[in-house]
Amino acid sequence: MGAVMKERLRLLWATAFAAFILAVDASFVEDLDESFKENRKDDIWLVDFYAPWCGHCKKLEPVWNEVGKEMGSIGSPVKVGKMDATSYSSIASEFGVRGYPTIKLLKGDLAYNYRGPRTKDDIIEFANRVAGPIIRYLPSQQMFEHVQKRHRIFFLYIGGESPLKERYIEVASELIVYTYFFSASEEILPEYVTLPEMPAVLVFKDGTYFVYDEYEDGDLTAWINRERFQGYLNIDGFTLYELGDTGKLVAIAVIDDKDVSAEHGRLKSIVQEVAKNYRDHFHRNFQFGHMDGNEYINSLLMDDLKIPTLVVLNTSNQQYFLPHKPIESTEDLVQFINDILEGTAEAYGGDGILQRIKRIIYDAKSTVGSVFKSSPLLGCFLFGLPLGVISIMCYGICTADTEGGSDEAETSKKETTSRDLTDEGTEEEQEEEYSESPVELPEREQEQKTILEKKRD
Repeated sequence: MGAVMKERLRLLWATAFAAFILAVDASFVEDLDESFKENRKDDIWLVDFYAPWCGHCKKLEPVWNEVGKEMGSIGSPVKVGKMDATSYSSIASEFGVRGYPTIKLLKGDLAYNYRGPRTKDDIIEFANRVAGPIIRYLPSQQMFEHVQKRHRIFFLYIGGESPLKERYIEVASELIVYTYFFSASEEILPEYVTLPEMPAVLVFKDGTYFVYDEYEDGDLTAWINRERFQGYLNIDGFTLYELGDTGKLVAIAVIDDKDVSAEHGRLKSIVQEVAKNYRDHFHRNFQFGHMDGNEYINSLLMDDLKIPTLVVLNTSNQQYFLPHKPIESTEDLVQFINDILEGTAEAYGGDGILQRIKRIIYDAKSTVGSVFKSSPLLGCFLFGLPLGVISIMCYGICTADTEGGSDEAETSKKETTSRDLTDEGTEEEQEEEYSESPVELPEREQEQKTILEKKRD
């Protein structure tokens, strides 16, 4: 009995301590109301717009409390808050909130949307990046090396004032939500960096650098959007959505990360090798990576892909390409990619009418199947009840039409009979009426009858 009591006390203390920690974390997050609209412009705010009934919002809440605690502990100028967007819908609407949860950094008159993974580190990285200067200046080579070690990808402008710099600042103001932008003089660059001309814009990633060429790379915004990702990525649904902005085809090794067999590892290595060694050939048109498991890709393609396999997606029109033979070497993959570029590889899917109809049917089947799989009783209630109600309504409509038609026919028949009786009467009534009613004779016959009567008299 004593041991049971001790265990209960231990659980009670643990629960109380956990509640205390949560309360401390939550104290760094301010609950915002209608006064926020007028008072916010003096500070930089990181705000979570949520709905109390939203499951994703509830999942984000402990992460958000951790964000508030860390931002407060490091003395960040960014204040962390949260607002019930259902209670203050007019304010949320002014900030362009369309779904829940929506994370925004509010800086003066500007509002920046966060669209990255909902983890503490990623959210804090976003807040620190956007809250600071749009363009950060690097005064020395030591500072450049520090930035290079800290950031896997960053963009750098080299040179003085120019139309290119103005354009660079303009693009950075829009894309600061995704990556870092710096500027510096040519002296800070290491010796291995060579520039064909000045001024120049560079991207540093994948252990090397690439220089923007207006004639080959086109618009600066499009180039930065293409280059803001590493050459090889661990791809999930969110990353695949973001890659849609690049306009590139996405070559994905679909594997099982937990499977240690040689074929899974070999396919992943082949894709990595092509991404690295053939970058100059394919980087303008292809993004490379791998995806763990085939569940997401199967639902996206409405196909049952067996892993390991390779698939190339066109995110702009929902087409995809599958190799006609297994990819056993880098040469096989290079040949397959060249076939796609030349237009000889067979394309599947697309966004035509038939595919859209197929998508509607597939999504409906998937939804019904998932509901019944997770909760058969709930599935029967959700789908059986409406079907039952619809069946009863249909039956009632059909029955009402039939009975109504019979009633109308019977009523019509009665009215006709009644009208006939009223207009003509029965046969006896007609005969009686005929016998009683005087018969009008022609005028000549009437005169002869009068003469005969006089003679009799």
